[in-house]
Amino acid sequence: MADKTDPHASAAQPEDDGAQPDLVIITGMSGAGRTEAMHTFEDLGFFCIDNLPPSLLVSLVTSDSIPGAAADGRRRLAVVCDARNRSYFRELAHELSKLKDNGITYRIIFMDAADDALLARYKASRRRHPMCTDNHMTIAQGIRKERAMLSELREIANMVIDTTNLRPIELRRTIAHAFEGGSAQDGLGVVVYSFGFKHGAATDADIVIDVRFLPNPYYDPELRHLTGLDAPVRDFVMGRPETQEFMKRWKALLDCVMPGYVAEGKQQLAIAVGCTGGQHRSVAIAEATGAYLKNQGYRVHVSHRDLSRADIEKRPEGGR
Repeated sequence: MADKTDPHASAAQPEDDGAQPDLVIITGMSGAGRTEAMHTFEDLGFFCIDNLPPSLLVSLVTSDSIPGAAADGRRRLAVVCDARNRSYFRELAHELSKLKDNGITYRIIFMDAADDALLARYKASRRRHPMCTDNHMTIAQGIRKERAMLSELREIANMVIDTTNLRPIELRRTIAHAFEGGSAQDGLGVVVYSFGFKHGAATDADIVIDVRFLPNPYYDPELRHLTGLDAPVRDFVMGRPETQEFMKRWKALLDCVMPGYVAEGKQQLAIAVGCTGGQHRSVAIAEATGAYLKNQGYRVHVSHRDLSRADIEKRPEGGR
C-alpha cells in the first residue's frame, strides 16, 4: 500500500502486495492529522471508529453488527488508535498477531510531522497535548516523549505520511490514491437531477441550470403525457438547434469547472437541471448531462425529483 514514489509516504513492509485490506489502522503523532485522515476514509466509504483500544481490534473486525461492505462483500473498516502509554505497542502487537492468525488483512498508517510543526499546531489550537495531562512537562517535552514511545510502531507501519508541509487537500489525495485507486476524479461523486420550478427551487444543488428557454414538448398533444425518458420527447428536445447549441456550450462549461472541483478535493457535487414541471426538457437534459459526465470518467447518479409528481398531474387515466 505504501507508495515509494510519494514524497510524503514511505514503506516499512515491502511484503505488502497492494490488495485492499480488511482493516486500516490510523495512528501516529498527536497533531499530525489523524482526524483528517479518518474523515478521508469516511468519504471513501469506510466505517470509521476513533480512539479504539487495540484490544478491541479483533472483536471489531469479526463483529456481525458492523455495517459497510464493499462491492465485493468485504468490509471497509478504519480505526484511529491513540497511543497514551508504554504498554500500547505490546498490546497492539499482540492484537496484530491475532488478526494475522484469523486471516484478517490490515494496513497501518502512521501520521507524522516535524516537532516544530507539531509544536506550532498545538500552540495555535491551544489544545492540551495528551502527554502533558499532569502539567509536569512542556508541549515540546510531550512531543519528544510521544515520539520515543511510538518509534517501534513507526517502524512497522505500512505507510508513513509526513504532514509537515502537507495541506489537508493533499493529505486526502495521498490517502485516496493509496486506498481507492483509479483517477483523481473517481473521488468525486456527482448527482445530476431534474426538477420543476413550479414544485420549488433546487436548494441543495451546487450548480443549477435553467432550461425553460428551450422549446417545450408540453404544447405538442402527442408528447404532453410522455416524459423526457421517452424517445419521442428526447428526440424532440435534443434534436432542436437551440438544444444542440446549448449542449455544446454546456459541455464546454462542465469541461472547465469539473476538473476544478476535483482539484479542490470536493467529494460530492449536485447538478440540478430545471424546467417548468420537471417532466420533459429537464429530464432529457439531465439524462444527457449524466451520460456525458460518465463518458468523461466521473461517478454519476441521475435522478428526477419531480417526475412522478408530473406524471400524476399530466397523464390521463390509463395513459402512459
